[in-house]
Order: sequence, then C-alpha cells, then structure tokens
Amino acid sequence: MIRLSWALFASCLLVSSAAAVDHRVEPLVEAFPADAVSEEIGKQLGAKGLRVVRGASRTVCDIWLCKEWLASETKPTGDVIYPFQPGQLIGLVRFPRKGSDFRDQDIAEGVYTLRYGQQPVDGAHVGTSPTRDFLLLLKADEDKSLAPLDYKQLTKASAQAAASNHPLMLSLQRLAPTTTTAPAIRHDEAHEWWIVAMSGQLKQGTDTTKQLVELVVVGKAAE
Repeated sequence: MIRLSWALFASCLLVSSAAAVDHRVEPLVEAFPADAVSEEIGKQLGAKGLRVVRGASRTVCDIWLCKEWLASETKPTGDVIYPFQPGQLIGLVRFPRKGSDFRDQDIAEGVYTLRYGQQPVDGAHVGTSPTRDFLLLLKADEDKSLAPLDYKQLTKASAQAAASNHPLMLSLQRLAPTTTTAPAIRHDEAHEWWIVAMSGQLKQGTDTTKQLVELVVVGKAAE
C-alpha cells in the first residue's frame, strides 16, 4: 500500500510538472507555407506570423492571421464576444507534431485553416466553455475558398479534420484586463490553459480598427 501511494504521488508530481512547463510566444518572420494553401486564401494571409513555444525549444504551433477581418453585421451579444461572421476565415495554423484541441482531441501534424464558429445553444454544450466563440480547424489542402462556410459545411469539414464526429476546435476567450498588446501569452492556472493574445485589423464599412483576440492554444475544457 505504501509503495502504491508513493508511486501515485510520484505520478501526480510528474503530471503537475509537465502541466506547469512554461510557454512563450515569439514573432515568426517565416512566411506561411504557400504550397499548403490555395492561392485565394494565401492572398489574404499576413506575411508574418507568431510561434508558440513550450519549454526551451519545442514548437507547439505557428499561426498566421489574415491581413484584415470583415466585421459581422450583427453585433456580439451575451456569450458571443467577437465581432466575426460565423464561418469566416481568421487565419492559418501549422502543427509540426501532434497537438490537441479544446476537447482533448488529437490534432494531427499538418497545416489547417482557422475559421470562426459559435458553439450551439443546446443541452449538449452547457458548461463546456465560458464563451461560445471558437476557431475551428479545417485541413488547408481541402479548404480552398475564401468565402465563409455555413454551419453545416464548417462543422462537417472540421470533424473530418479531426477524424471524429466532432469539430476540431480551439477556444476564444474574453480579453483579460491586462491584455493590451500582442503577441503575448498568459497562463490561466485555474484551468491550466495557455492563452495567446493576437492582433489583427477589423474592417467595418470604410473604417479599420485594431482587434485583439485571445485563443487557448494549450489546454482543454473542464470535464
């Protein structure tokens, strides 16, 4: 019994230590992988991205955002916090090795488009996230049009990328009071999330403004 207890204690220490490994975000001068995306989408991506790094040198993912985002005609209300149109392209992400999404589904090594989606309001999703805003991952070599996707198209393509019956997704969060610049990263110890702050240009009519977003790149929903 004593041996078992010590073994369990040691195991918990290892898990805690692994979870607490620091992450950082750094500018990425490297351009997005043009051979992995369609020409139409490539024209909308910024030349510079950001890299999320775990520990000393392990790359979690690389992200390139669109040069600008068109604002939704509908203002965000309630649990919806970002002014994007469901299904619209937000950017591109590359995972150099296997990762995991907000539902702890595997993200296979590869390049994915990031499209904005909203969690359905139904009993199956109650309490899974403090917000309804998500970025869904789609395989970049299959998602070739810049046009927004409707809910059915979006979730089906993202579920195919996950090789499951549920979309592959990363959670968008409300901006922390301390979030004023980007890129930056913060650690939500209560949930064990690493949240990246990113900045893009939001276009509404003839006006263009800075738009900050915060994305959970490491961590999963509470079970």
